[in-house]
Amino acid sequence: MRRRHVLPLAAAALAMPAALLTAGSASAAPADKPQVLSSFTQTSASSYNAWNSARNNQGQWAAYGFDWSTDYCSTSPDNPFGFPFETACARHDFGYRNYKAMGTFSANKARIDSALYEDLKRVCSRYSGATKTSCDGLAWTYYHAVDIFGIKGFKQLDKAA
Repeated sequence: MRRRHVLPLAAAALAMPAALLTAGSASAAPADKPQVLSSFTQTSASSYNAWNSARNNQGQWAAYGFDWSTDYCSTSPDNPFGFPFETACARHDFGYRNYKAMGTFSANKARIDSALYEDLKRVCSRYSGATKTSCDGLAWTYYHAVDIFGIKGFKQLDKAA
C-alpha cells in the first residue's frame, strides 16, 4: 500500500523549482527530507532516475543537506569484468550514509540493499547470453555481500558516532 505513494513523491521532488529548494524556503524544505530520501531509495527504476537526476544537480538539493559522498563499491571492484556497477553502488552509499545520519538506518537497510540489487539487475539487463548470466551472478554476489556484511559496517559507524 505504501508503494503507490513513492512515485508521486519522486515526481513532486523532481518538479520542485530550484528557487524553492534554495533561497527562501530553507527552513521548510528539510521538513520533507525523510519523504524525499525515501523517494530516492526505492527499488524502482523511476526512484533510481530521480536520485541520479538529483545527484547530477546537487546544488538544487543543498537545503536538504544530503551526504552525496561515496566510495562506490567499497573494497569490491566498481566495474567488475567491465560491468558498470559504480553508479548503483553510489546510490547504495547515499542510502546508507543519509539514513545513518537520520538515525533510521536499521529500519531502511533491507530496502536500500534491495534497491542496490534491483539497480545491478537493471545494469545486467543490457546484456544477453552468458554475459548476462555472469553479470547476474555478480549482482547477486554484491547484493548478498551488503546484505550480510553491510550491518557490520553500520555497527562500526555506530561506534564512531
